[in-house]
Amino acid sequence: MRLFSGKNAKIWYFANSYWQLCLPAAWLRWRRTHILSNISLRPDFKEIEERVNYYCKDLHASAGQKQSWASQFTTLNKQKKVRPKVYYLDSFRYARWFSLDKKWNLCPGDVNYIPEIPSIVKSRPIGDDNQNGVLMKLDKVRHFVFLKDTLSWEQKKDMAIFRGAIGQKDNSLDFKKNRYDFLVKYFDHPMCDLGEVSKRGNYTNEAWKKPIISLYDHLKYKFILALEGNDVASNLKWVMSSNSIAVMPIPKYETWFMEGLLIPDYHYIAIADDYSDLEEKLQYYINHPEKAKEIIQHAHEWVEQFRDKKKETIISLRILEKYFEQTNL
Repeated sequence: MRLFSGKNAKIWYFANSYWQLCLPAAWLRWRRTHILSNISLRPDFKEIEERVNYYCKDLHASAGQKQSWASQFTTLNKQKKVRPKVYYLDSFRYARWFSLDKKWNLCPGDVNYIPEIPSIVKSRPIGDDNQNGVLMKLDKVRHFVFLKDTLSWEQKKDMAIFRGAIGQKDNSLDFKKNRYDFLVKYFDHPMCDLGEVSKRGNYTNEAWKKPIISLYDHLKYKFILALEGNDVASNLKWVMSSNSIAVMPIPKYETWFMEGLLIPDYHYIAIADDYSDLEEKLQYYINHPEKAKEIIQHAHEWVEQFRDKKKETIISLRILEKYFEQTNL
């Protein structure tokens, strides 16, 4: 269900999530065994396992290290309802398919660091040593929005748009300095329509503040800025499902969307970390619409792999199965 803004309807999400928690645990465990016993016969089995191994990497740890984890883990049947609630609802939706005497560590919120122990997270830094961050599809009601774009590339404005929060303090997690720097540099640029939508904090330029607009209003523009905040750019998923193009520096964080595997100038338009080549990049794709349409097609192909609900369930269960196998010794 979609709201007129384009976002997911939270009332439907919460109703469905709490209903899922009421399903009999014994039936869910039987269903998990039934579903996973046949996945090797699926034509997409290799893709499923590749995604599972990307989200939940092999843990190369000694027996002593693994024993120390046990004292820091929480048994599923003692897991408290964390805040924001979506992290509990999204993770426990699948955790209940396993015996509730299993142990884990659930890290809610925007995780832009690597946990000290293997933990279920929504996000993690991109890199080779991030195996303690085990990705699951958390806060999906906010992050996993895909749109039906009725506008063609030719019908869109030759401009880049940004609407987002910046924050209030330079030394606070709430302060998105990269977004602040971008507005300082490009707020008055003729190829940009930029605005800060947070209602809190004091800013150096009141002119930055603009009202929130719908996701569909963004689609009137050929380019949409996807600038990371506390962790990933939450708009990247719906931008890549549209006929506009995401514009961003190479990402530093990743989620279930596997941002770390996205190819610059193939799935999105990559700009320098200091944004110095923004105008050059935008003008190139305005002048070469065939190249822009190739990126749009590649982005749509990437998004497509996340639309199969049954496959998403299988991958979620396999991640937890692998996680428990490696940690619950």
